[in-house]
Order: sequence, then structure tokens, then C-alpha cells
Amino acid sequence: MKRRGFLAAGAATLAAPAVRAQGAKVIKFAPQADLALLDPHFAPALVTRNHAYLVYDTLYGVDDEAKPHPQMAAGHVVEDNGLTWKITLRDGLKFHDGTPVLARDCVASLKRWATRDVYAISVWGQVEEVSAPSDKVIQFKLKRPFRLLADMLGKQNPFAPVIMPERLANTPPAQQVTEVIGSGPFRYVANERVAGSRNVYEKWPGYVPRQEPAIGSTGGKVVHVDRVEWHTIPDPATAAAALQSGEIDWWEQPTADLLPPLRRRPGVVVEVLDTLGYVAVLRFNHLHPPFNNAAVRRALLGAFSQTDMMTAVAGEDRKMWMEGVGFFTPASPFANKAGMEALTSPRDLARVKAALTAAGYTNERFNMLVPTDLPAINAMSEVAGEVFRKLGMNMDYLTMDWGTTAARLNSKAAPTAGGWNLNCNYAPGFSPMSPAAHGYLRGTGQNALFGWPESPGIEDLRAKWIDATDLAEQKRIAEQIQLQAFQDVPYIPLGAFYFASAYRSSLSGMVKGGIPMFYNVKKA
Repeated sequence: MKRRGFLAAGAATLAAPAVRAQGAKVIKFAPQADLALLDPHFAPALVTRNHAYLVYDTLYGVDDEAKPHPQMAAGHVVEDNGLTWKITLRDGLKFHDGTPVLARDCVASLKRWATRDVYAISVWGQVEEVSAPSDKVIQFKLKRPFRLLADMLGKQNPFAPVIMPERLANTPPAQQVTEVIGSGPFRYVANERVAGSRNVYEKWPGYVPRQEPAIGSTGGKVVHVDRVEWHTIPDPATAAAALQSGEIDWWEQPTADLLPPLRRRPGVVVEVLDTLGYVAVLRFNHLHPPFNNAAVRRALLGAFSQTDMMTAVAGEDRKMWMEGVGFFTPASPFANKAGMEALTSPRDLARVKAALTAAGYTNERFNMLVPTDLPAINAMSEVAGEVFRKLGMNMDYLTMDWGTTAARLNSKAAPTAGGWNLNCNYAPGFSPMSPAAHGYLRGTGQNALFGWPESPGIEDLRAKWIDATDLAEQKRIAEQIQLQAFQDVPYIPLGAFYFASAYRSSLSGMVKGGIPMFYNVKKA
């Protein structure tokens, strides 16, 4: 039966929850993928980050324009010509185990996070000391001024700079924390977890929200429901049927072909909640042949059509995607046209074949990891796979689930020993807004985001961008960074797109800003 044929059909029965109090208000949510890993310092998966923002809180948050605001912090002062930051915690912060949030918990959490996050790793080289001179004050002593510290501590892209109790934050970074204790607006109900099927969160009555309106990951996180249940539904038709029948209230990422019928369905709202969208990438592993050769990577710049890629991901509705996208989010003031002919000139596979031969590609076998349970990545991978076949390249097209993909992407082993060569993926629009937070663009080798590109040129320009305070100068440097990226090719930009969420009209107060937020949401 075709997918649309399922739309009027009943959904499969969801995993039975534990007994709840009569009259409790519950949001049933279908996430983009199964929540395989629970530790946001350990896993770079977006689904893990989304889970983190229910349970944990951060010192700073960002609004829907990616601007930072104090969150757990009451505020900060900058002294010693920018070399000392003193961040004061606001009153009333408690962990879910009832213990107060202290500055030393924050210090331990940030130190652990800073061993994993690409942005933080580079900044930590400029940190002389981070300490807790009192229970309420976190103090950064810097070797040189860093104007973007609040931006970094509020960033939304993985890894998330969440705060956990010191005893958990002392867990070695290479070891996953499995006890989920945060200080956020919801408490994780571990004994109701069904791996691959269900995760449960309950309102945390000890949470003290800020007074400002909720925008993005900042402001007053006021909870109006008693419980949130995440139900993993890999099949899009089943998820659509469950939404229409009322078995679920919110579907995070409907597939493009199901959006038109969902828009026509009474009682269902289809809306883009993440107004910065997502930037699609073809990511290379730079450690192993054949893509450790920059000339091979450059040759492939002429092979892929952003129009084809984004149509596969988001359909024919041009309001849902963009082509002509370089190395920065289209909404960013640093998006530019420098070197874009590499992506926008006519696609010519015969020319690409010749360039691959000239680059030294000699039919080395490579693999591409394809998570079939993430429809957007699966769609990109199908288009990319067909291009590689037309080029006559020696590819293993490896299909698997997202949990397996995420674990394998962290491996630096040879592709024949459990490693990888290629992966289609995407970054939330917040990350590529600037050179500072753009994880995929970093060129720090073994310390970079998975793929581990090394580019001294990009890193030198990034440092100059951070030091520049004039917007015109920052834009000029961003153009240079993009030109350098077209030489080093840490990844190939494949376009930008938006995910529309679909939810029952009984929900209201949805928060925009890049992450499915469950505070502020009311259920009739």
C-alpha cells in the first residue's frame, strides 16, 4: 500500500505508559529519531540535544535570532580589560534530586563539556582558569579577551553546554552518563524508558522560571502540562495516522510528501517552528583514503546539484528550501557569494570524472553511512549515491539506523574496521551563523567535529574574525573563510531547508527557535 493510503488508517498502538493521575495533561510527541544516547556531553546527535533541553538548563540561552541571554545566570560582569568574567547564578536553582545548583557543579559540567565540543575545545586554550570562588559565582580567568563567551555558553548546537551535578560531571568524557539528573523544567522518568520506543518526562515542581517571555532556549520556561511522552515511530505513514487520530499530539518532522494532506486535515496545524532552518552537508572523513586527498574533495564540488538534493528532502515547495547556499546559514549576515561558482556552475559529470583522475583517485573503495530512519538524510543519501554510481566510483552504500550511524561516525578507525568515509547530514541553522560556532567548518584535525578536517588557513581566519569587532571587517573575513573552504573542502554544502512540524490544534503556545520546546505549550 502506498504511504498516502495509510493516512486515514489507524496508527499502531503506542507503547503502554505507566498509570497516570486522572486528568493529567500529557503531550505525546514523535521525535525525529530514536533517543539512543542520553548524555548531551557525550553524543552530538540532535535528538540527544533536544532531550537535554527538557531535563537540563544552561547558563545562557539564545533567542530566535541566536542572540545570547542569561538563563541559569542572573548576569555577569567583565573585568581586567576583558580577562575576567564573573557569572552569578540566579536564586532558586535546584537539581531534580533536590540538591541546590552550586557554582562548582557548573565548573565541573563546563570542564567536561569543553573536552567534547569543538567550539569549546578551541576556546579552552585561552582559559587560564575556571573556578567557583563562591557557591553562586563562576569565574573565568582568560589568557586573552574573548568577547563571545556568553554566546558559546548558550549555544544550541551539539554538544549542549548543560549543567549537571558535580558527581555526574566528574564522569570521564569518553564514558556516557546514564543517570539523567538536571535542573531543567522537566524530570526524566528513567523507569518508564523503553529503548527504541518511549521516553518519558514529568513536570519538575522545583523549577523556578525566569520572568521574561520564552523565546528560543531563553526566558521563562513555564510548564503547563504534567507530562511529556516521546514515542519513536520510524514509519512516516504510521506517525501521520497517529497524529490524525489523536494518538499523538505533535510530530516533530513530517516528511515533505505528507505535508499537503496534513495541512488539509481539520484539527492539525503545520508550522515551521525553527525559523533558522537547517544546512545540508556531504561530510568527508579526512583521515582515510580517498577523501584525505583535498584534490579529490575539490573535484566533487562540481558533481552535486543543490536543487536535486533539496527537492528530494523538502519537495517542490520552494518556500521550504533554498539553493545557492555556501558555507554559512542563508539568514546569517556572513553568508556571501565568494567562490560560489564551484556550486552553482552547470553540473558536468564528465568533467568531474576527469578531475577525479587528475586528482589521483584510482578506484579506491569507500563507504557511505545512510541512516534510513532519518528521512531527510536518507533522501540526500539516495541522490548522492546515484551521483557516485554515475561517476563510476567504488562505493559501499551502507544502510543502518541512526543510533548505529551516530556511534560509527565517532569512530576514527579505518572504514574496513568499523569506520566510515562519507555521510550526508545537516546542521541546525544556528551553528553556521558565524565562523565561531560553525562546527562543520572547523579545521582542527583530530579535535574537529567528526570527519576531522585539518585547515590551518580556516583556523587562522576564524581567529581573525573573532578578534574583529567591526561588522564590515567580519564580513570581509567571512568571504576569505569561504574561499579557503572551497580549497580545503571540509564538506560540500548541499543547500538549506526547513522542517515543518505538525501538531494537534489542541496545543498552543509553541516556542520558536530551533529546538522542540515543551515549556510554554498548553494543551486544551
